[in-house]
Amino acid sequence: MERSKNKQVKLKIRKGDIVKVMAGDSKGQQGRVLEVILEKRRVLVEGVNMVSKSTKPNAKNTQGGIVKKEMPIHISNVMLIDGKGNATRVGRRVEEGKLVRYSKKSKEIIK
Repeated sequence: MERSKNKQVKLKIRKGDIVKVMAGDSKGQQGRVLEVILEKRRVLVEGVNMVSKSTKPNAKNTQGGIVKKEMPIHISNVMLIDGKGNATRVGRRVEEGKLVRYSKKSKEIIK
């Protein structure tokens, strides 16, 4: 049996979620997810994994120089923060005919 190549990847972290970094240089930091990159399974988290990039002068930045910028982090290195402020794993279940995400720790539905 052949595998489907164009199958959508189901990730449990979405844009706008508050996450905590569990591994890497930014371990322990929290932030809001700005972007989810499905192809590379990475997330861009606000204020996390900051790097210094050198930029040439252009119309937007006439001075140029060194700019601090967030870089993507692998999705396996972050955990969702639930309503109580705890880092938790995410499950999915059907409620009232809809698939919803819920916190594995507190069993509450994640909006």
